[in-house]
Formats: sequence, structure tokens, C-alpha cells
Amino acid sequence: MDASEKIKVLIVDDHKVVRQGLRTFLELQEDVLVVGEAEDGQAAVEMVRQLNPNVVLMDLVMPRLDGISATRQVKSLGSNVKVIALTSFTEDDKVFPAIQAGASSYLLKDVSPDDLVDAIRAAHRGEARLHPDIARKLMEQVTRQADSRRDSPAEDITEREKEVVRLVAQGRSNQEIARELVISEKTVKTHVSNILGKLQLQDRTQLAIYAIKKGLVKLD
Repeated sequence: MDASEKIKVLIVDDHKVVRQGLRTFLELQEDVLVVGEAEDGQAAVEMVRQLNPNVVLMDLVMPRLDGISATRQVKSLGSNVKVIALTSFTEDDKVFPAIQAGASSYLLKDVSPDDLVDAIRAAHRGEARLHPDIARKLMEQVTRQADSRRDSPAEDITEREKEVVRLVAQGRSNQEIARELVISEKTVKTHVSNILGKLQLQDRTQLAIYAIKKGLVKLD
């Protein structure tokens, strides 16, 4: 496979042995190219600017700049790079801020090598992968929020809006949704805004969990 066709991956972790282990395995994959390593969040942001990777494997607890802040800065660059949070932490104060910062997937470091590669390929396609414990936490959060507003039930969404929800939950961008539904990107943005308002949800992550709970998509 030509190098230009491979998924370019940046590894970010403050432990050298972790970076070496990830690089060793990833370099065995024919469709993956490790373009660099960073030992902290600040270096990661600079390397994203320089190397333009497709996927960043981002540790969360690091010196100088933590992974959550680094993820937020990486996403603010406006590129299509996907960030996979790869960490040992399952606490709410790490999970929710990382996803809100823009991480498309959240995996624990005990993930199997094959599942990690699958997550990298999925992220490159615009799809999300969540560790089962993390998916459970997100579902519980949405359930708690739904229970807290039970006295004012959300308005039913239309069939077209359900199609938009399904595609959002699959990690599709507004541009990709517009292309599939043969509508304008502006119309997609309007649909997403209306849906969030109807369901009293705050962002696309909560919308994705809503879709899973309602059976509109299935979590792999």
C-alpha cells in the first residue's frame, strides 16, 4: 500500500514504554503509518500542526498540557483529525470532559491490540468507538437527565430527523450527512439544532447515546 493511502497516526503519551509498545504493534499494520510521538499535550498540538495526522491516540494525564486541553486545541485547529482518548481512567471527570472536548472515541489502555486497530480504522471513517464501561456511563448520564425532565417530555422527532440522528450517531460530519440525504449542509445544521432542542440534549455526543438507547443504531 502506498504511504499516502495509509492512516497517519500520532501517538501521545508521557510514558516512553507505552509509546514504544503502541508503535511496535501499529507498524505491523499494512494500512497504518505512525508519523510521530509526543510526550505531552503541548508537543502533541504542535505535531498535529506540522504532521497533519488522520488519528491521534491521546493520553489524558500528562505534564505541561493534559490530554483534555490538548484535544480541545487540536479540534480547534479546524482539521479533520480524529482524537481517540486512550487512558487508564474511567472517572467521570475524565470521561465527560474528554468527549466534550472533541474525542471521537474513548478507550482504556487494556484494550486488545486488534480492537485498538479497529478503533483507529473506525475513527478514520468518522465512526466512534467506546469502551463498554464508558458507553454505560454515558447512557446512565442520559437516563438521569431524562428522568430529571420527565415532567416535560420531549417532542417526538420526525422520520427525517431520525435519519439525521442515526447518521450523527455513526459519527458522520454535517457534510457527509448532507451528501447521503441529498440536502444542503445548512439544512443538516438546522435539523441537528432542532433535534437537540426537542430532546433537550446539549451536544452530538448526548444525541448519539440517545440514538443507541432508542435502537436507532447499535453499539459495536
